[in-house]
Amino acid sequence: MMTKAPKAYFATVANHWDVMRSRYFTEEVRTTALQKAYLRTEMVVADIGAGTGFISAGVAPLVRQVHVIDSSPAMLNIARKNLAQFGHVVYHEADGLSLPLPDESMDAVFANMYLHHCPDPLAAIREMTRILRPGGRLIITDIDKHDYEWMLNEMADEWPGFERKQIKEWFREAGLVNRIVDSTGQVCCEKSSKTLVTDGQGHTASIGIFVAVGTRRMDGIQEIVQKLYGDIAVKGSACCSQPAEADTSACCATITDCCRHSASIEMAEQNGTGYEHQALNEAPAEAVEISLGCGNPVALANLQPGEIVLDIGSGGGIDVFLAAQKVGAAGRVIGVDMTTAMLKKARQIAKKHGYANVEFRKGTAEKLPIADHSVDVVLSNCVINLSEDKGLAFEEAYRVLRPGGRLEISDIVASTSLPLDIQNDPYGWAECISGALPEQEYLDLIKQAGFTEITVQNSREFIQLGDVRIYSLLVQAEKR
Repeated sequence: MMTKAPKAYFATVANHWDVMRSRYFTEEVRTTALQKAYLRTEMVVADIGAGTGFISAGVAPLVRQVHVIDSSPAMLNIARKNLAQFGHVVYHEADGLSLPLPDESMDAVFANMYLHHCPDPLAAIREMTRILRPGGRLIITDIDKHDYEWMLNEMADEWPGFERKQIKEWFREAGLVNRIVDSTGQVCCEKSSKTLVTDGQGHTASIGIFVAVGTRRMDGIQEIVQKLYGDIAVKGSACCSQPAEADTSACCATITDCCRHSASIEMAEQNGTGYEHQALNEAPAEAVEISLGCGNPVALANLQPGEIVLDIGSGGGIDVFLAAQKVGAAGRVIGVDMTTAMLKKARQIAKKHGYANVEFRKGTAEKLPIADHSVDVVLSNCVINLSEDKGLAFEEAYRVLRPGGRLEISDIVASTSLPLDIQNDPYGWAECISGALPEQEYLDLIKQAGFTEITVQNSREFIQLGDVRIYSLLVQAEKR
C-alpha cells in the first residue's frame, strides 16, 4: 500500500498537479500508452493511481467504461472535475495493492507514473494482473532508473525509477506474456526546490520515460490447438475435429483456410508470396496434402548449401522438405512441432522419400529443443500466431540463431485488436484467427527480441471481421 509520505505529498499538490505534471511529462506519454493498448469500444478499462485523470481523459472517449482508482481523495476530486463530461467513469478511493474490482474483470489496465510510488512494485503488478481478463493488456508508463537522490525526498518517491529489464522480469513473474518494455521517446524533467544538493547529480533531473506492455495468458489454448492439429494429421480435417455444438461456419472461410489447405496455397500463389507449382511438385505429396501455411518463407530465405535450418511448427514437413533440397547433403533441416501425430506423419514421409538431411523434434515455439547459436536460418509458416507468448517465441528464435543468422516468417496478423468474443474463442485460435496480433505489436515483439533489419511484405488478400482486417505477413529479420 502507498506509504504516508506519498499520500501527504499528493494531498498537498493536488490543486496544482495538472500544471506541475505538464513540466514532468507531456501528452505524448499518454499517446504512446494508448497506441500500445489497442483499445476497442466494447472494453472496460481501469486507470490505477489515476491522479487527476491524465490517462483516463484519453481513454474515456475510446471505451465503454473507465474505472478511475487512486488513494488520494484530493486527487480524485480534481479527476471528477477534469472528467465531468464523461458519464461512464466510475471513481474509487482505494489502494493499488487492494483494488476494489473482481478477478478478470478488466480488458485493459493502465498505470502512469504510479509504480515508483509503490513500496512493493511486483505486488502492485500482480494485483493489476489479477483484475485483467485472459488476453487483457497491462500498460505501465514510468521513469527509468536514476541517481537523483533529492527526488526521493522532495517528491515522495519510493523508488528511483526502474531498470527496464527488471520491469520485464516482474511482468513475467506476474504471468504476463508478449512483454514489451520500450522508450516512449519522452523525458521527465524536474528541478530541485533547493539551490544546493548533496548527491552530486545536480538539481536538474532529466530522466527517460518507458512504456511497458504485457498480456494476461489464457488457459488451455495450447491443448486445444494441439488436439485439433493432431486430428488434421490423422483425419486430414480440422473442422470435423470440433465438437458437434461448435460453430464451424468460419472454419472453412478463414484466410488460412485450415480445413481446405489447397485453397490456402492457391490464395498464396495469387498474391506472389506462396508456393510455386514447381515447388509443390518437388515436395512429397503427403506433406502438401496437410500443409496449413499462409505463405512460403522458404522462397524468400535465400537458403545456401550447407546451412542449418530450423522450421518452427513444421507440421507435415512441407517447408522442411523444400528447405532440405536447397541446403543439400552438406546442410541440415530440423523441424520442431508440438503435435505427436504430426511428428509421426512427417517422419514417415521423410523415411519414405529418403530425406537423409532432415530430423523432427518435439517441442514448442516458446521452448525450442535446440542449442544456443546453432542454426543459420529460422523458418516458420503460420505458426507463431498459435503461440500465446509470441514474444518468448521470438526470443527463442533469437537464442538459437548464430550471429548473422536470419529469421524468415510467414504469419497471420490483424490491422488492429480483434473483437473480444473472437479473441476468447479457443477454436478461433486453432484456425489461426484468434491469436492474430495487431501487425505493429507483432513487429514490436520481433524488435524486442533483439532482431534488426526487419522487413515486411503484406499480402493483398485479406478477410474482414467487423472493423478488423486479417491478412498474412512475410517478415525477414537478422540477428547481429
